[in-house]
Amino acid sequence: MTARDEGVLAGIARRLARLRSVPTGVLAEIVADGGACLQVSAEDGPPRWLHEAGNDRELAARLCRGCPVQQECLELELRMFGDQTAGVWGALGEDDRRALVPHWRRLTGEPSPPVIGPEHAHREPGRGER
Repeated sequence: MTARDEGVLAGIARRLARLRSVPTGVLAEIVADGGACLQVSAEDGPPRWLHEAGNDRELAARLCRGCPVQQECLELELRMFGDQTAGVWGALGEDDRRALVPHWRRLTGEPSPPVIGPEHAHREPGRGER
């Protein structure tokens, strides 16, 4: 990561700051309704981009090019997963988003999300638990 990359990431984090007051549920609706990658295809098969070659950064650039909700998508992903992120969200690949997390947390004061281990994932609460 170069100083230039750090400056770019800090700029992205500053732009995301305008979304801090938007509730997470509203962000999710915006992304679901307007996300270019979520638009229904006329074809019945999987999305064309699913098996495209290239690294994460190249795929993110191609997949998200022209998407009207890139920043909302990125903010939503950072809130939900932080540095535990996977895939392409908000025109950034995994490595770029992980590098963005510290900048975003400094500006938002957002704590690290709790890490749920596999033993707790998708588990129904037991008796007496909520």
